[in-house]
Amino acid sequence: MIPWGLVIANLFRHPARTFLTFASLVIAFVLFMVLNAVTAAFSGNASMHGVNRLIIDAKYSMTDNLPVAYLEQLRSIEGVTAASAVNWFGGYYRDPKEAFTTLAVDASSYFSIYGEYQIAPDVLARFQASPIGAVASRSLADKYGWSVGDRVVLRGDIWPQVDGSWDWEFEFAGTFESAGGQLSQSLFLLRWDYFDDAVIHWAKNEVGFIVVDIDEAKSADAIVAQIDAFYENSSDPTKTASEDQYTRQFVSQLGDIGLISSAILSAVFFTILLLTANTASLTFRERVPELAAMKTLGFTDRSVASLVLSEAMVLCVAGGITGIAVARALEPVLNASLGEVLGSFAMDTRSMARALALSVGIGIAIGIQPAWAARRLTIVDALRER
Repeated sequence: MIPWGLVIANLFRHPARTFLTFASLVIAFVLFMVLNAVTAAFSGNASMHGVNRLIIDAKYSMTDNLPVAYLEQLRSIEGVTAASAVNWFGGYYRDPKEAFTTLAVDASSYFSIYGEYQIAPDVLARFQASPIGAVASRSLADKYGWSVGDRVVLRGDIWPQVDGSWDWEFEFAGTFESAGGQLSQSLFLLRWDYFDDAVIHWAKNEVGFIVVDIDEAKSADAIVAQIDAFYENSSDPTKTASEDQYTRQFVSQLGDIGLISSAILSAVFFTILLLTANTASLTFRERVPELAAMKTLGFTDRSVASLVLSEAMVLCVAGGITGIAVARALEPVLNASLGEVLGSFAMDTRSMARALALSVGIGIAIGIQPAWAARRLTIVDALRER
């Protein structure tokens, strides 16, 4: 039977050393939870909306535009139920350091395609009625205190107006919310027709990309192939993908997120393993005479070894549990910021179970050698070393 009181007392024999080792483990497991959540967000399963919506973009570069004439052509394709123009607007409100997602969209079709967005009928009516109307996610409107009828001026950083001005003025029509939590939490939408009328001449009659909604009964792969084949020999060939695939392709330009996360975690835990193992080895050497004395008092080789191994495991498991708890406590804050990029940021139970199992494994890995040495320790040799 393990004397747990003695285990705890031994851990606090050197409080500073124990605290620093414990803090290192906590930080490592916080990183483990966060990076696992980031990887899961980039490689999670596709949503139904993400499968039934297609994104048509320029084939060779995401920065190239497509002719607006493609809209009507796409609507005539069998299996396409709706098509909507979208332009990345960019820009910022007051402070360029606080940028948010701003898109120029087709006011008549955008919200019917993006059914996840919940927008009140009166808000949608105002958006569609005002030539300079704009709507925003509720969180973004609350942040800046926008009310219906307010004039909101965004400073453009990509598109100047036809008169050379970079200041775009909009009439705020109201807010919308995202029901599924899969879309950007800070989103500002303006009317594409107003954008096309007011933008400088070289950007007119073009769309950044086109979103189409397809009939669920039709094969998405067949429609994708049909669209790209139709424009293959045109001056503006297309690259079509489901919304889910398109998002992953965009993210993949940053690199292999899973590989990057694994490399970071491997480096962190390898370092932690070395440092913690070194600490355990140092502690064992300091306690050799004490362990010999315990054996003279009747402690068996097995009980002494179990005591040494338990100390390592308690420290590592406690660090793991605390790291998991800290990461979960930080989840709402991280979700508020990283959700803008990832769309969804959550720490699932599978990651927590893996972290807990990893903490147990690290405890065994760093404690097994000192425990084995303690088991083989003879009283005569130990007292001679003293």
